[in-house]
Amino acid sequence: MSRIGKSPVSIPSGVEVKVDGTTVTVKGPKGELTQEIDSCVTIEIADGTISFNRESDAPGHRSKHGLYRSLINNMIIGVSEGYKKELEVIGVGFRATTQGQILDLALGFSHPIVIQIPSEIKVSADTQKGKAPIVTLESHDKQLLGQVAAKIRSLRKPEPYKGKGVRYLGEEVRRKAGKAAGK
Repeated sequence: MSRIGKSPVSIPSGVEVKVDGTTVTVKGPKGELTQEIDSCVTIEIADGTISFNRESDAPGHRSKHGLYRSLINNMIIGVSEGYKKELEVIGVGFRATTQGQILDLALGFSHPIVIQIPSEIKVSADTQKGKAPIVTLESHDKQLLGQVAAKIRSLRKPEPYKGKGVRYLGEEVRRKAGKAAGK
């Protein structure tokens, strides 16, 4: 079983962590995030590190111990360094363009798909001749970033025969052989 909850989280310089009852607020150069935590997990801040303790060894308490440690660690990394996801739009005639916080995708449907991206996420689309367009999403909130990236990918998942669709940069798509040629 994982022992993630037992390892302490170090606080980098420029990041401020406040615990107010069951609410944890993390503030840094990239932004501010808050997280509600369960009362079964207690947080102690000392000497630039955060340690997490649980009430008992009950399975629910053990799982929340590791969960809240990971969530707070992701918040600290997010406000200090930030997160970035890149999506590749692969297919003939598939396009991606941005205007401010609006992402416009042409994914082979009869109409373009227009998505309003939340203001916490910085979006850009890079199109180079001869290469697939790349949509870049950057944010300090890892959960929101993953949710928006998954939503964009779900609009046209990569299919296994030609590999067309929206995929994460570097994602491997298992390809299938097509029908065998007739006689």
